Amino acid sequence: MRLSIELTRILRQHVAIYGLVILVAMPAAALAETAYVTDNLRLGLHQAEDTSDRAFRTLESGQPVEILSRGRNYARVQLPDGVQGYLKAAYLVFEKPAKLIVAETQAENEKLVRQLAETKQAFAEPAAAIAALENDIVERQSALDESTTRVEELTKENDRFRRRQDNSRYAMPLAWVAGALGVCLLAGFLVGLWFVDYRSRKRHGGIRIY
Repeated sequence: MRLSIELTRILRQHVAIYGLVILVAMPAAALAETAYVTDNLRLGLHQAEDTSDRAFRTLESGQPVEILSRGRNYARVQLPDGVQGYLKAAYLVFEKPAKLIVAETQAENEKLVRQLAETKQAFAEPAAAIAALENDIVERQSALDESTTRVEELTKENDRFRRRQDNSRYAMPLAWVAGALGVCLLAGFLVGLWFVDYRSRKRHGGIRIY
């Protein structure tokens, strides 16, 4: 019985301790939010809660900080590198200052410019290869056009030659015509001589007189 009572008491103590820890942690968690140092300012970070001591770090405009706790005039903050301190709460804003926005925009633009340059570089060699292929295609097309024109000319010349062959297929060659004409003239001349000789012998009683 006593053991049960003792265990109950210990359990209640642990529950109370855990509840107290949760209650203490909740305000800190609720207050933890990101803020920024306002424009055109260099703000000192202090160890003293009222910032009465010498600042151990200077924060530039646009520096993001995490608010751990905040009073009327001062705020306890934590930097991205884990350093904690106090600064004047009036110089904290919850929207990014124009200086930070401009810097981020410039950084993004520079990143885009680098990406564009890298993309152009990546496509430079394929573009050169494509241009070379296009030039090769143009040259080959020009050669093909010239060959086509030459083939058409040869085809026309062949057609003319065939027509000449067809026209001269049944025509006698000029040499043959000249030879035949010479033979006819010679034959006519010989026939003429024979006829003159025949008439002369007939006229003189068969005697050949020259």
